[in-house]
Amino acid sequence: MKFGIRKPSIAKSIASRTSSTRLIKNALGLKTPRGWGWLTNPKKAAYNRVYNRTTFSFWDILKKILK
Repeated sequence: MKFGIRKPSIAKSIASRTSSTRLIKNALGLKTPRGWGWLTNPKKAAYNRVYNRTTFSFWDILKKILK
């Protein structure tokens, strides 16, 4: 598990927003509501919850500075 700042990856950020599966799921309306991760994949949801609470990104720091 990682602690501290995450390294930004612009390529991965763009790829995740423009993937074909994401576009198809959004077009067909197959997205589950927020908070349903515990029902669909509990192991991944638990990992993501810990990861998001123990790490922060460059953009989080920038938001706090400009606030």
